Amino acid sequence: MAREYLLAAVTAAVLVVLWELLVLRTGLFRRLAYWVTMAIVLAFQVPVDGWLTKLDAPIVLYADWAISGVRVPWDIPVEDFLYGFAMVTAVLLLWERRRRAHDTAERR
Repeated sequence: MAREYLLAAVTAAVLVVLWELLVLRTGLFRRLAYWVTMAIVLAFQVPVDGWLTKLDAPIVLYADWAISGVRVPWDIPVEDFLYGFAMVTAVLLLWERRRRAHDTAERR
């Protein structure tokens, strides 16, 4: 079984974490504001994603071979949380990198 979405979501999450820890080193993961932001994202993701993926009346369907089959809460595939983490974190890291470049340019 391929588990393509699982593999893609795990890979994306790991790459974003490694990008921060080994390349950018912004300290984003040590900031309370980051974790509050992630909690806010999760607070909106759970009801929306739950509504879209609920097994009794799904709007979004996943092929059984593409996901792990682990669904929490409200039938949300666990891969959706990994993908969401990677996507939001990557955007925040890009913003942080841009802010740093802007601050550096202003100091010159």
